[in-house]
Amino acid sequence: MADEKTKGSGTATVDSPGENTVQLTFLPEGKTVEFERDKLPYKDHGKEQSILDVALNYGVRLDHACGGNCACTTCHVWVKEGAENLSEMDDDEADRLDMAADLQLNSRLGCQAVITKPGKVVVEIPSWNRNYVSEEH
Repeated sequence: MADEKTKGSGTATVDSPGENTVQLTFLPEGKTVEFERDKLPYKDHGKEQSILDVALNYGVRLDHACGGNCACTTCHVWVKEGAENLSEMDDDEADRLDMAADLQLNSRLGCQAVITKPGKVVVEIPSWNRNYVSEEH
């Protein structure tokens, strides 16, 4: 499946990102979104400019049963690339992740992992999360 690249509200092919551009790819669907760091509208769930916030801005389904308050693990993702472009994990996130299913060394909570630098980030939404049946929030 070819990567889908979206910029703003439309779909576009972008050859070379600007120096303040973030490219965030959500696997396994291969959806890549691009935006200027610190210019994304906040969607009221998770920390501003978190992986969850970006997902909500671009219509990517990432469950967040607690509303992005670091009170559950439903927004658990695996960071495949670009961990250096994310905030450090704090103690609350680490404690919550201890309860997550299929915990890996690259696990993060989407609501807490904030994009702090421009560049490329690739995350995978685990299959158990993608197929999780819940009410829409």
